[in-house]
Amino acid sequence: MKSFISPVTVISGPGSIARVPEEINKFGASKVMIFADPGIVKIGLVNKLENLLAYASIEYVIYSDLEPEPPLEVGDRALQALRESQADFVIGMGGGSSLDIAKAVAVLSANDGRVQDYLNLTGTKQLTNKGLPKMLIPTTSGTGAEVTDIAVFSLETTKDVITQPLLLADIAIVDPELTYTLPPSITASTGIDALTHAVEAFISVNATPLTDALAIDAIERIAANIRTAVWDGANMAARQELSWGSLMAGLSFYNAGVSGVHALAYPLGGLFKLPHGVSNAVMLPYVFDYIWPSCMKKMARMAQALGVNSEHLSVREAAIAAVQALNQIVLDTGVPRTLKDYQIKREDIETLASEGIKQKRLLARSPKPYTIDDIRNVYLAAFEGSLQLGT
Repeated sequence: MKSFISPVTVISGPGSIARVPEEINKFGASKVMIFADPGIVKIGLVNKLENLLAYASIEYVIYSDLEPEPPLEVGDRALQALRESQADFVIGMGGGSSLDIAKAVAVLSANDGRVQDYLNLTGTKQLTNKGLPKMLIPTTSGTGAEVTDIAVFSLETTKDVITQPLLLADIAIVDPELTYTLPPSITASTGIDALTHAVEAFISVNATPLTDALAIDAIERIAANIRTAVWDGANMAARQELSWGSLMAGLSFYNAGVSGVHALAYPLGGLFKLPHGVSNAVMLPYVFDYIWPSCMKKMARMAQALGVNSEHLSVREAAIAAVQALNQIVLDTGVPRTLKDYQIKREDIETLASEGIKQKRLLARSPKPYTIDDIRNVYLAAFEGSLQLGT
């Protein structure tokens, strides 16, 4: 028996941010606390939201003491600020880290303790109270954080998460207009993050026909438009397709789960502070180069969605072509594709492997099991930039 879970309301499409006041008023809120990336505050991207709230006479306060890949102390400061604010509604706006902070503290505000008390690997407490109503508004097309119950935090050597359905947004607003000014590098890394969500959900052992349908559609949209969105950012059609792809990938992976790419990306973020999308991008081809023999039929279907002309290819050949297509997207979008490119040394691989094997929640969803030797070899391939491709 399988279940499918999503936020209560998803509002999407160009201009959908205009619905914010109407949705807030449904909750009878008197004061809103906005958790926003300092970067989007600086460039004025939050101004549109502020204008909407001011016009509707909704009191608000902005909290932007946030940072990418947030450590626990950033989460604890945000939690304390919310508890002291007297706000009764939370908005998260920005990239995945801002959305994660917003949904975590909205729930934690009504539960005892700190962020670390509820972490998946080491936490000792269980969330029992829903906390404040929350709205999540992404400004990138990548993380899918607006439709998941996952909040990721950086530790000293890896990452851990709070994951519980209470973290799901009451309202997610996905407005591609908010992504139009993203620079190429962020468009690339977040877009590949979304693609990773889709392809990992598609091959997950927990996949269902419903998550597969979302994943395949997301793969098609992202693969067909990511290059244009990166290098011709003013192309609104490509931006909109990437936005849809990210949303569908988020809904798919939240229910089917991600696996090896994310498991091996987490230590890169923890140890070397690589942004999440970059960590996924650098591991994506090498993980799929390892797992493709275990899911060849799905990989062959993925090849078609990635734009491969597989009409005259065997299932095996098409599966390998899918790995090549994933690698080509990383290359074409300008994201460095080896660990060397990030000044990671060969001697770091042992530590990375030791941390990667700990991500059992993620690795359990892989169609091909991992030993620590397998993980070490995948990291080594990513270090060398070497794909086996069935040889």
